[in-house]
Amino acid sequence: MSEEMLAEKAEAAAWFRQLRNDIVAAFEALEDSHDRGPLAEAAAGRFETKETARASEDGSDAGGGLMSVMRGGRVFEKVGVNVSTVFGTLGERAQAAMAARKGLPGMADDPRFWASGISLVAHMQNPHVPAVHMNTRMFWTPHGWWFGGGSDLNPCIEYDEDTGHFHATQKDHLDPHGLAHYPRLKEWADSYFFVPHRGRARGVGGIFMDDYCTGDWAADFALTQDIGRAFLPAFVPLVEKRRALAWTEADKDTQLIHRGLYAEYNLVYDRGTKFGLETGHDANAVLMSLPPLAKWE
Repeated sequence: MSEEMLAEKAEAAAWFRQLRNDIVAAFEALEDSHDRGPLAEAAAGRFETKETARASEDGSDAGGGLMSVMRGGRVFEKVGVNVSTVFGTLGERAQAAMAARKGLPGMADDPRFWASGISLVAHMQNPHVPAVHMNTRMFWTPHGWWFGGGSDLNPCIEYDEDTGHFHATQKDHLDPHGLAHYPRLKEWADSYFFVPHRGRARGVGGIFMDDYCTGDWAADFALTQDIGRAFLPAFVPLVEKRRALAWTEADKDTQLIHRGLYAEYNLVYDRGTKFGLETGHDANAVLMSLPPLAKWE
């Protein structure tokens, strides 16, 4: 591996960690500033953070990260913000999947990998505040490197103006990289975050890319960074607008049923969930995306 690639991997991992720190601070600030409406008198939530580790077959160091979870806050019922940097060798199933998706028939000859990224899922107390998902990541093998990630909004009670703000903010962050990016990544998200067995999207979309590599590492990393930077200005204003609204038991029931849809998608279709479990990462960290409560009709 070249010195240049070692430096680029270190830069990416450090940036994902900094984004994690910024989001954790912003979410705890939302807890502190919630001073009216439902649950305003409750204790402000705080993240509990623990180190995670990837299990390797021979017991050697295989990397890990931080799992940060807040439960039972004023605003957030459960939110996880995980960051990790893991490495090792891909198992046969992962090799086959990688070869099929990336066109890398040589994976079996040298199945080493390195991956770093941030993953976030927030389930909210107030049904009027949308759930949300975001991740960005870099993946390396001796055969090449790729970026991926995005964010999508998952309201159980939809507000057109909230959807519009979320998408417009992402477009503003992508447009400096080329006007073709937003419509392409929006279409990608609409396709990826679709629940086939329900015949519907899991939310109101967002942006998404995977296996992204133009050959220009700096440009691709800059695009990935702006996907991450778009998240807080896209999401935080929606929380501030809706968190003090009163809700009914029927609203909460709607929220719990929608969470069931979210859980189905993450357990059946989500690539990140499958990759994390198949490569031996901490199962609790991989499954932190699941809601604390859900309901099925």
